[in-house]
Amino acid sequence: MRVHHLDCGSLRTIAAVGEALPPARAVCHCLLIETDADGLVLVDSGFGGGDVARPGESLGEEFLAFAAPVLDAEQTAARQVARLGLDPADVRHIVLTHLHRDHTGGLPDFPHAEIHVHEEEYRAVTDPAAEHHTESVSRFMAAHRAHGPHLVPARTERGDTWFGIENVSRPDGLTADILLIPLPGHTPGHSGVAVRTGDRWLLHAGDAYFYHGEVEAEPPVSHSELDLIQASVQVDPELRLSSRDRLRALHHEHGDEVEIFCAHDPWEFRRSAG
Repeated sequence: MRVHHLDCGSLRTIAAVGEALPPARAVCHCLLIETDADGLVLVDSGFGGGDVARPGESLGEEFLAFAAPVLDAEQTAARQVARLGLDPADVRHIVLTHLHRDHTGGLPDFPHAEIHVHEEEYRAVTDPAAEHHTESVSRFMAAHRAHGPHLVPARTERGDTWFGIENVSRPDGLTADILLIPLPGHTPGHSGVAVRTGDRWLLHAGDAYFYHGEVEAEPPVSHSELDLIQASVQVDPELRLSSRDRLRALHHEHGDEVEIFCAHDPWEFRRSAG
């Protein structure tokens, strides 16, 4: 597999904490994976063409005010796929960490793709009896699902483990080494997406954390501005911190085998994208 790191949506400028790093715009870190058997696979989709054309309707004025997205059409995944000399129509699968607007905006640009999510995330938006159904549906923007995306729950096979993490799942229909790693708390079925690249793994941790110091520093260093955002949207803070600590342990025990990054840290993105 060949993996491309894409920024599919620059956001407001943030400063680093306790490090000599220049201020930078937060990113929407996505992956484009070229596979032999499964076509092109996206991990998260950032903002899409509809967000750029109709931002207020598509993303909501409150989100626009605090996130300050750039909304450049050239940053959409569809445009970036085309610039790589690939056909956006070949994106057959999109694997999502969760169903929030800054991760799902590109879905309408790939209307024929299967959209893979953790089974708990699927249940949260499809089952009115689910505990967090109302807020989950409200955060999966109507404009991002108006085309009727084909959501596919990734079924968990009990007992499956990945570096000691239990109950991992594999997206249905994918033969490539791509796994959903349960990291709940930010949303009911929030997951990391693990991708094997040769003898190493990439782990896209989505919004399980927002700043690299939360995972890499000892003791953990968080970002006060980003903490406010996390606190405003998480469904279970204790569970989210437990997921973050799971990532910390993974980084410190298996950092030579697994590269971990989150969705919005610009310094991580630069490091991964080279």
